[in-house]
Amino acid sequence: MALTAADAGPIYNLLEAALNEATRKEAEQALSAYETRVGFCSCLLEIIARKELDQKGGARWLAAVYFKNSINRYWRARRETQGISDEEKPVLRARLLDLIADENSQVAVQLAVLVAKIARIDYPREWPELFPTLVQKLQTQDPLLTQRAYLVLNHVLKELSTKRLSVDQRTFAQVTSQLFEPTWAHWVQDTGSLLQGLKALGDAGSDQAAAAAAAGALMLLCERWLLCVKTLRRMLVFGFPSDFKSVQEVPVLEQVVPAFLEAAQSLLNFRTLSQVNPALQPLRTFLSRASVKLLKTLVASHELHPFSFASKSVLLPTLNFCYNQVTTTDPTSPPASSSPSPSTPAAQSSPAAAAAAAAPGAADTPASPSASAHSLFLIECMLFLQSVLRCVAYKQNATGHVVGAAQPSMEEMRGKLSGMARQQLQSFFSQEKVVVLGSVLVQRYLVLTAADLEEWGSDPEVFYHEQGAVQWKDKLRPCAEALLLLLFEQFKEVLSPALIDMLRQCIEASPPPASPDADVPVTPALLLKDACYDAVGVACYDLHDVVDFKSWFTSALLPDMACRHPNARILRRRAAWMVGQWVSKVEGDLCVPAYQALISLLADADLVVQLTAVASLRSLIDDVHFYEDQFAPFLDTAVQLLFCCLQQVSEFDSQLQVVNVVSLIIERMGEKIVPLADKILSCLPQVWEQSEGQPLLRIQVMQALQRLIVSLGPQSPLSYPLLFPILRYSTDISQPDELNMLEDGLQLWQATLRHAPAMVPDLMALFSNLVPTMDRSFEHLPVATAIMESYVLVGGPAFLQQHAGSLVRMIDAVVGNVKEKAMLLVIGLVDVIIQCYPAEAPPALESVLQKLLVMIVGPTEYSDLVRGTSATVLARVVLQNSSYFAQFISAESTRQLLQQQSTAKGNAPPLALFLDAWLDKVDSVSVPAKRKLSSLALAVLLTMPEPQILERLDLILSVCSGSLAEDSPDNTPLLPDISTVGYDYASVSDSIQGGEGAPVECEALRRRQVASIDPVHRVAFGPFLKEKLQACMVVHGEQLFQAAMARVPPPIVSQLQQL
Repeated sequence: MALTAADAGPIYNLLEAALNEATRKEAEQALSAYETRVGFCSCLLEIIARKELDQKGGARWLAAVYFKNSINRYWRARRETQGISDEEKPVLRARLLDLIADENSQVAVQLAVLVAKIARIDYPREWPELFPTLVQKLQTQDPLLTQRAYLVLNHVLKELSTKRLSVDQRTFAQVTSQLFEPTWAHWVQDTGSLLQGLKALGDAGSDQAAAAAAAGALMLLCERWLLCVKTLRRMLVFGFPSDFKSVQEVPVLEQVVPAFLEAAQSLLNFRTLSQVNPALQPLRTFLSRASVKLLKTLVASHELHPFSFASKSVLLPTLNFCYNQVTTTDPTSPPASSSPSPSTPAAQSSPAAAAAAAAPGAADTPASPSASAHSLFLIECMLFLQSVLRCVAYKQNATGHVVGAAQPSMEEMRGKLSGMARQQLQSFFSQEKVVVLGSVLVQRYLVLTAADLEEWGSDPEVFYHEQGAVQWKDKLRPCAEALLLLLFEQFKEVLSPALIDMLRQCIEASPPPASPDADVPVTPALLLKDACYDAVGVACYDLHDVVDFKSWFTSALLPDMACRHPNARILRRRAAWMVGQWVSKVEGDLCVPAYQALISLLADADLVVQLTAVASLRSLIDDVHFYEDQFAPFLDTAVQLLFCCLQQVSEFDSQLQVVNVVSLIIERMGEKIVPLADKILSCLPQVWEQSEGQPLLRIQVMQALQRLIVSLGPQSPLSYPLLFPILRYSTDISQPDELNMLEDGLQLWQATLRHAPAMVPDLMALFSNLVPTMDRSFEHLPVATAIMESYVLVGGPAFLQQHAGSLVRMIDAVVGNVKEKAMLLVIGLVDVIIQCYPAEAPPALESVLQKLLVMIVGPTEYSDLVRGTSATVLARVVLQNSSYFAQFISAESTRQLLQQQSTAKGNAPPLALFLDAWLDKVDSVSVPAKRKLSSLALAVLLTMPEPQILERLDLILSVCSGSLAEDSPDNTPLLPDISTVGYDYASVSDSIQGGEGAPVECEALRRRQVASIDPVHRVAFGPFLKEKLQACMVVHGEQLFQAAMARVPPPIVSQLQQL
């Protein structure tokens, strides 16, 4: 039953109740029942319109929220719900536009979002009058109505701009062509009114009450002006095709860019209003925010329309504006009298005071909100300079005109516009400007400020991670570093000498401490030296061949890291960071002092210095110039200090970084870590327990433990007290962190098996954890197959006796249900099982062997490689358990299975079908050991009293002749190398992460033992074939045998006669 206007009252009461926490649940349930009924949205709109019912606006705001959610659920017709009727929709759309001028800003925002969501669905087909109606409302004299209209317009354009179909983009371009001119005219008018109002406020002088009242009235104009800027930005960015792709200039940029630059400069001039009247602080905050929006619009416009900036002669004015803003002194810094002079004792004793004196206004985290807003403005100025420097369109080479072409090609036009832009850039970026810009970036924006040092002291870990975070679009210092790096890429020859000279002057002004205990005051020279180090580190790639790093490291960086004065933490941290940045230069005789200096900093009293040393130490250890022998003398101390550092830090990222370095040390040091195994194993349990609920940190612990097991090799049982609880937890799919930890747990498990000298009860019992993992999915099949193979090798008959049922069930579930690569893994596993247990395994694997037989004989989606490799598994059974194979191939169940799968051709026996398919696919197996296995098995089949054998004697001997040629000349069997024990590229060992193709340590010995008894490697094929041919003649009779031999090609007969 449809709802009517009379139902608005009960719904209003439910909305009121939903705002009360005590009755919220029951009210929401009742509203959920209402929202599926026709007319619900009309009732909500009625409630929104009745402003007298709700003085606070809470229920009306909630009604708008429910209306918005109903748009998402019911505006489009769906089968399961009635939705909003087609008769109701026009009424709702028209009524919504009449209600947008709501005094309550929260309700107004929700109404704007409502209109935007409906416009995304209905415009332009069902709602063509949307934009004409909005334009009509924009032309009224009611300031509230025009402000709300721009609010709606902004949200609608925001919603429509996200539609990416070409037809929707064309529609947006049409909307832009209709709205841009009236919106632009309105913005120009509002800008003039806004500047006049601001000037009047500035002239008000000391009359703070009158100024505050005037500012309150001006704020509505400011909000409308800001919405107008956002609307223009969306139209500039999404309403015109990119001129880089279309080579069609955007003509409106010629008037927009100069006007935006002038407006931004004018607004910046009024930022001192709050110093005259503190009540005007909100207005000043708006002014800074408005300047940011203007610059953000220019940055976005340039990224999409670079040629329009160059061709319309607005590129140079914009560059000049941004350059001047970046290079001039920040006017939002506190007055000079409010900060201590650099020469005062306060500046020397207080790092914060010295920082403030060294770089006023260059803080990433300024003291006042207005300063923070102006930092965002400076970031946008830097982003524009970066956008120009990295612009691909300006680097395109010019192309010649095609003779006879009526019009120039697009590539020719792009080249012409690109050349025009390059000329403007060359005239702007003179050597003097580049040097000045680079110097300002270093001396003002890279210098640590009072706020930085205060945060360093109050929360060092947060400070450290913020400094290392990539925030070049959000933070002033990272943005300055990114701009400096781009300048070095473009003007390395100009900037390199200037920066080197600045570095020399900084070192002279703040020389390295004469001794580790020397007094180090925090002076502007010291902070500038830190900034200069930062610049050299950022541009290390471009300065690689310019800086004499060896002498700099010896004469400056080492003394800086050695000084223990508390104020010297600034240089200790920066010098340690510099070593990590210039890691490619730390080689030869520099490695040992670098290790010694960084490891000593691991015991520093300052956490920021410690964590910086950890990061740089990781870079050195992970470098190509790392040698274990050089690091070995410091190994014990480094591991001990790293675990001490781990106990001091509390942030998750810090713990992760330290554990990662410990893990890397274990990996790179190899066997040299074994003497420290007890110390590491005694510390890891505490780290594991403290990292509960942090799976990423626990993964690092497991990786460290895995690398330690690899280093321990046969001594890996030392880790079992810690290892098995971790394995049981990480491989249990019922534990809450299994999604993150299961993969690493399986790899740790596999490494444990490969290096286990013998099976132990805990390791045997752990196999049951693999069954539910494989039952759930085959996602981890490669490592799971490797684990099963390792269990087969290390477990012996006891493992097969205890877990044969589970093992066969998992293999049977995989065979035939996975893709080719996975099938090759499983086939290799089955081959290993039969090779290790030739008597016990084939009967247990009968269902698997039957599936392989069907795959070999019948039509299948698998390739010849998979079918040929599957045949080698049955060949293994023939060779090592021929009596079972005879029963298997002649069993009634096998015949019935082949018939069920429609693979039996007439009444052909299974042996004949198998032989035909096998002989057809045998050439797809290219590994010599596998080919020899097939030949040996075929030779064994010659002794079976089956007529099908003699019928195919010529084909069998043709295969065997190939193995005769591949066998050793003197017919003596040779054991293969340990890394090639009968495995091809599909071997499980080659599929494990890490790329270690060859088995290692204890598992290597077990593989060699299995290979030592494998007939493929022990039997000389020539004498073996001769023996089986003689037995074949006895079994089948000489007459039948000679008749079959008559069909054998003469070259093969000659080859056999030489045996």
